[in-house]
Amino acid sequence: MSSSGSVVVVNCGSSSVKLALVDPVTGERALSCLGERIGSPDAVVHMTTAEGTRTITPAATTHRGALAHVLQRLLDLDLPPLLGVGHRVVQGGQVFRGSVRVDDRVLAQIHELSALAPLHNPANASGIEAARAVLPDLEHVAVFDTAFHQTMPETNYRYAVPARWYEEFGVRRYGMHGTSHRFVSQRAAQVLHEADGRDPKELKLVVAHLGNGCSATAVLGGRSVDTTMGLTPLEGLVMGTRSGDLDPAVVELVADRTGESVTEIVKQLNSSSGLLALSGLSNDVRTLSGKAAEGHPGARLALDVFVHRAAKHVAALTVSLGGLDALVLTGGIGENAKNVRSMLLQRLQHLGLREDPAANDAHGRESTPPGRITVPGPGPLAMVVPTDEELLIARDTVALVENA
Repeated sequence: MSSSGSVVVVNCGSSSVKLALVDPVTGERALSCLGERIGSPDAVVHMTTAEGTRTITPAATTHRGALAHVLQRLLDLDLPPLLGVGHRVVQGGQVFRGSVRVDDRVLAQIHELSALAPLHNPANASGIEAARAVLPDLEHVAVFDTAFHQTMPETNYRYAVPARWYEEFGVRRYGMHGTSHRFVSQRAAQVLHEADGRDPKELKLVVAHLGNGCSATAVLGGRSVDTTMGLTPLEGLVMGTRSGDLDPAVVELVADRTGESVTEIVKQLNSSSGLLALSGLSNDVRTLSGKAAEGHPGARLALDVFVHRAAKHVAALTVSLGGLDALVLTGGIGENAKNVRSMLLQRLQHLGLREDPAANDAHGRESTPPGRITVPGPGPLAMVVPTDEELLIARDTVALVENA
């Protein structure tokens, strides 16, 4: 990368707006913003710089209005030169296999793909529209969560459903968290190559992104070959408020008994299931870990189900790899919840993963190779690798701008 300066990284969620000024070389943030409760009268934006954090009330509470307000404020600050604007977009369907520079045609395609991500793509598109209006002289780049998984073979992304559903409606496994999985798998491959000369093109990794949203991906030689999330982020692992894998007949049964619509039931599967439903307490693993230690049965159950489902999927993904060199843990839970990592490794001992308690307690920060939390020796290892999706978006943006 020859340019010096920062990239504006934008992430518009269903009810939030995140923005950061990221140095694509060092990863340093000159500024970060978090807009909360977007779309409601209570919308606020927290802006953090070297001078501290201040909270502002945007002039408009829509995604587009809140982001435009923040960007106008940004232009008044003494900041590094702006190299471009990178946008996180959740669903790229089968159209986008990598990051792309945004033009009117790309923006229209993002809107068209909203049927596959109705909560996210419209918000993502609004963010792009707002940023292009305020920063029209900069190149804008879309980085898709689904793009990394477009290398999966048909065997692994097709559902066993009527062909018309796939051909006409695009019903297949797309996967999510691709930006995180790509960043973390590249970093893990670099660490392992530097430690013992392993060839990144031959590495067999399972990357588990564990946070409020969770997914695991089989990465073979740097390419995604299988993943746990499907058409939407609802499939796969148990998550903070999402159910994960579920017999679809459950929807029919609940609709019959309650009179609720499919839309209402799916909303509950997304927002009031998972750890929250199992525990009856919280979707936060920190809260649940404390309550489980005090003997709360719901908290114990939630953690046990969460870990069991994660271990089951990790083991299953090794089939797509034909083995395992490393289990790579990331995300808020993967990076910080040592008790959850310990429970997970106990269930995966049959794969040769044996916890090093001291290394796990230190989150792998004092280990060789860096991040290792299993005992040294031959065979597969488990390691903690912090994710940085914003940095990857910034680097993709600069790469496309420089090659324009």
